[in-house]
Amino acid sequence: MKAIVHVRPRSGVLDPQGQAVAGALKHLGFDEVLEARQGKVIELVLADGDETKARERVEQMCKHLLANTVIEDYQVSIEP
Repeated sequence: MKAIVHVRPRSGVLDPQGQAVAGALKHLGFDEVLEARQGKVIELVLADGDETKARERVEQMCKHLLANTVIEDYQVSIEP
């Protein structure tokens, strides 16, 4: 089973990497870009087991290591 975790800066939190991406895209002529937010995707391969238990464990991983919950939001999806 695989868990995919999307981590993004919370709304309202300064995102210098996102600002740099938006600025670079505008410089390249992509004027339709108003804002960019940069995050990360983490893929975890898990031992087969109960999907509910796997989600609970990955949520714990996010709270302890994978995301800084003060300034980042995360979303977990589990694939069989």
